[in-house]
Amino acid sequence: MERPIVSDYGTNYGTVNPVYGLPAPAMAAAPASSIHGPSAPPANMFDTVPGYEGTLAGGGGGYLPPPMPSAPMPVPEQAPSSPAWNIPCISEDRAREAFSMYVSSKCCYSSGPVKEGVITNMEPFNTYRYRLETFMESRSTEWSHEPYSGQAVDAGVQPAPGPWQIGAQAPAFFQDHKQTIKVPYTSSVKNCHTCLGMGRNPCTTCAGAGNKPCWVCNGSGYRQSDNRCMTCNGRGRENCSSCSGNGSCQCKTCHGKRQLLVFINLTVKWSTGKDDFIAQDLSGLRVEKLGNVTGKELFKDAQYMVYPVRGFPDVSVAQASERLVGDHQVKYAQTSRILQQRQTIELIPITKVNYMWKGKPYVYYVYGNEFQVNTDDYPATCCCSVM
Repeated sequence: MERPIVSDYGTNYGTVNPVYGLPAPAMAAAPASSIHGPSAPPANMFDTVPGYEGTLAGGGGGYLPPPMPSAPMPVPEQAPSSPAWNIPCISEDRAREAFSMYVSSKCCYSSGPVKEGVITNMEPFNTYRYRLETFMESRSTEWSHEPYSGQAVDAGVQPAPGPWQIGAQAPAFFQDHKQTIKVPYTSSVKNCHTCLGMGRNPCTTCAGAGNKPCWVCNGSGYRQSDNRCMTCNGRGRENCSSCSGNGSCQCKTCHGKRQLLVFINLTVKWSTGKDDFIAQDLSGLRVEKLGNVTGKELFKDAQYMVYPVRGFPDVSVAQASERLVGDHQVKYAQTSRILQQRQTIELIPITKVNYMWKGKPYVYYVYGNEFQVNTDDYPATCCCSVM
């Protein structure tokens, strides 16, 4: 059953910025820099909010350290230890069918080796894939603002809840998602930092003049000899179309409202970290080819935090499990809250097919539950080959 995740967390984090909370300067005239576009909000535009001293405008404050876990560590499970796991070699017909489908998907592959090739030997190889997935939640904050149009102002009404005390609806395990929440009791009203509370900024097209040289007569007022320019009626200038001759435009930051609602946004992100280990096999198939196929699931363990696999017959898999479980703790636990971990072991079937075509030996592989095919030495790849 899904429910909001709420945890107690200390009020302080990050580095205190000494300029937070200082009074804002008087705002009387539009700044000259606004001609070149709105600048970033000054740090002293934001109030001091206990528990959010390290919050910056525009992000950049990093992820917040999570609260200490309250759930007890799980009891370790013993992995199955049967040494008899094996997937038999596929049939010759199935190997040829998979080979045929693979060749037909290649526009420049001749079907000759499929139809005329003679299979001489088929060797089964099985390899293990261990996979560890860690589903986690991370939180970060930033100062944000929007044009003020009468929204609720609640800063100072009561203390703001800590970043990890705010409830958020988590998705199902191992489904990535992101949610942005306005932190309660952090909203206040400030004069717009771009237009200094005037609602308008000098027009960037005409530099605030309201007009510009006529594009037809180039500002002379005449076109040829003594012919007066009809476009500007001989004035040599025309009204700026961007500001309609006013010399200023509505402020794009406050949308002409003159004031901004300033508040802290909390971004909650759910993501999954995943690592695979594939045991060494002697088939000759490159390991990276196995990344997009599935195998027979031999073991699955999903809980809040998993223990490394124990008692598995392939020692390299058990060693990889211990290493990756430790790596995930180091990599994720410092900046995120681990919600669930899942580890699986699959047995991936690989069949090495040796065949002869036109008196020469060749090899292809059929692997995974999907019967994927790989061959590095297909003998008929010319586009001009007779199909």
